[in-house]
Amino acid sequence: QVQLVESGGGLVQAGGSLRLSCAASGGTFSNYYMAWFRQAPGKEREFVAGISWSGGTTHYPDSMKGRFTISRDNARNTVYLQMTGLKPDDTAVYYCAADRLGDRWGISDYDYWGQGTQVTVSE
Repeated sequence: QVQLVESGGGLVQAGGSLRLSCAASGGTFSNYYMAWFRQAPGKEREFVAGISWSGGTTHYPDSMKGRFTISRDNARNTVYLQMTGLKPDDTAVYYCAADRLGDRWGISDYDYWGQGTQVTVSE
């Protein structure tokens, strides 16, 4: 059983940056493909970024490319999401998730989820 705990969210002005962290425990971290999702009020949860087991391959939806960067440190059992050029539309709860099989980006594909961290971007 893998436990995931996100941190690093907060209030930031438009154009600002944040780095989210997700610490994993209870399993072999390098066995899991890791991803970030987000859910804005009144909207469905959506895929933000994914990273392969070794960190060598990343995947982003077209709408996230260029502003968001996912990375991982397997020695620290942590995955990160660096966000730059933040916009009010980026306001959401951000979740990290783990999947053994990987290269899948549907919500139902992921076995483990964190509790989420709130990111609020003001005008």
